[in-house]
Amino acid sequence: MKGLLKFITCGSVDDGKSTLIGHMLYDAKLLFADQEKALELDSKVGSRGGEIDYSLLLDGLMAEREQGITIDVAYRYFTTDNRSFIVADTPGHEEYTRNMAVGASFADLAVILVDATKGVISQTKRHARICSLMGIKHIVLAVNKMDLIGYDQKRFEEIKHDFHQLTYGFHLESIQVIPVSATEGDNITKKSDNTPWYDGKALLPHLEDINVTDDADQEEFLLPVQRVSRPNHTFRGFQGQIEAGKIKVGDEIVALPSREKAKVKSILVTDQEVEEAVYGQPVTVQLDREVDVSRGCVLTTSDQIQVADMFTATILWMDDTELVEGRNYLVKVGTKLLPGTVMSIKHKIDINSGKEVPADRIFKNELVACDISLSENMIFDTFENNESLGGLILIDRVTNMTSACGVIKHSLRRSTNVVWQETDITREIRAQQKGQKPLTLWFTGLSGSGKSTLANEVEKRLVSTGHHTMLLDGDNVRHGLNKNLGFKEQDRVENIRRISEVAKLMNDAGLITLTSFISPYESDRRNAREIIGEEYIEIYVSTPLEECEKRDVKGLYKKARAGEIPNFTGISSPYEAPKNPEVEIDTSKYSLEEATDYVVKEIMKYLD
Repeated sequence: MKGLLKFITCGSVDDGKSTLIGHMLYDAKLLFADQEKALELDSKVGSRGGEIDYSLLLDGLMAEREQGITIDVAYRYFTTDNRSFIVADTPGHEEYTRNMAVGASFADLAVILVDATKGVISQTKRHARICSLMGIKHIVLAVNKMDLIGYDQKRFEEIKHDFHQLTYGFHLESIQVIPVSATEGDNITKKSDNTPWYDGKALLPHLEDINVTDDADQEEFLLPVQRVSRPNHTFRGFQGQIEAGKIKVGDEIVALPSREKAKVKSILVTDQEVEEAVYGQPVTVQLDREVDVSRGCVLTTSDQIQVADMFTATILWMDDTELVEGRNYLVKVGTKLLPGTVMSIKHKIDINSGKEVPADRIFKNELVACDISLSENMIFDTFENNESLGGLILIDRVTNMTSACGVIKHSLRRSTNVVWQETDITREIRAQQKGQKPLTLWFTGLSGSGKSTLANEVEKRLVSTGHHTMLLDGDNVRHGLNKNLGFKEQDRVENIRRISEVAKLMNDAGLITLTSFISPYESDRRNAREIIGEEYIEIYVSTPLEECEKRDVKGLYKKARAGEIPNFTGISSPYEAPKNPEVEIDTSKYSLEEATDYVVKEIMKYLD
């Protein structure tokens, strides 16, 4: 019997994916008697006039059955005399593309369906590109609903030609195009008399026979560490699944990123000690000496694995919120999770032609190439070399939802060529010289809230008490450092990132830095807090919008209401109020002197 085959069915809405797999299971006698009886009963109240509706075997959600579409990914395990299978029936609607991508990430082969009456359409192209992105090397194109076009060979050949053109350059190992009818059962489990011109195998026999094994067991040993096991003071083992190669007791390995070398003292598979372990096995590896290894590190015999803090990736954007440059996410590669920033959007990829299209923002279900910067070095490889260390996901730091999935193309040269230069005079020495604790006082609030006036008064009060300060005002900085930035979302993100880096440098100089910026987005303020560190003190000037409009010293609100200023915070662009600022004050309730007294009193808690 051949090894387990994991495959997905995908394609556009109503192309017959669930019906195809359901009919395959039914015809191959792979259902229990109660399942078969339930199917026949459910079909009587279904949408096929009492005839068996094979899609009901996989469409388990009530919403799916009511709408006649697949929403969730349905997994089924079945076994024939020749092979065992796990199939993921994925949704075809564009709204649920992220669900389809999840299914594709586990599969060795994809069965892509097209409606013979429609041919290759946009969603078919999107799914084919996602399958290629996810590393699927074997594709079966099932041209479904052949019965509706009278089993026309000419139309079948046209669709076959279109698909081969689409997948040119995908680096696939096999493409098999099969004419089928999911409802009538043509070419699903056995050859159909309705397509005498088709000389290939039916779908199920093809799936039983195809060879999808790779040579991962022949590669260099690779173990991403998931957990450090220390049940007692005498044992320290590193646990994880072997993602490539094999390992024996006595072999020398390298621990990344520290690059320390050690020899394998013992190997455990479950609780059994073994001499050798191979690709795919979960193991506990004990080394002959202490090395610096924790979750996210990698044990390997290869010298090709990269360690860097910047790389280029191709990702599928799956978030309802659009992607812009400068946004900060959690980046997960292998077992390592780090904060990271999308530094630049290089281009998006047209799903129809595959061409590179210039873009400055990316919307849901679009493919994009981008540069990503990490908070520290990460161990990775290109996806072509190793899927476990070459695949990544981006996680929204507020909702914890997966915003994107994708693959690493290459590291950025400057990430390894540019090295941090340590200096003898440290932040601590500079701070001690000035006799103060460096802080960044981050004033945020709407235009007209009084944050600049308040920041100015607070700085005067601090200077009068002998502190060394520097005030960075939003308008002033835009006259120089950020002169090239506008007020679109991506420009606002970059504006705050630059100021955060400057504030950090000034803290390194031993200064107390005061910043006065609208900084409307919670994610950007969180990014600023991460860049600056524990010295970041957020002061929310919470003056209501109505009061800010009354003040309108610069006449900006009036212009914004008249439509003369686009992307104006509070009017045509959102302000996300801080949830847990260190200090909050509404300047409409206090005089300037009272407000200054209050803020200085609060920040002294952090200066003492």
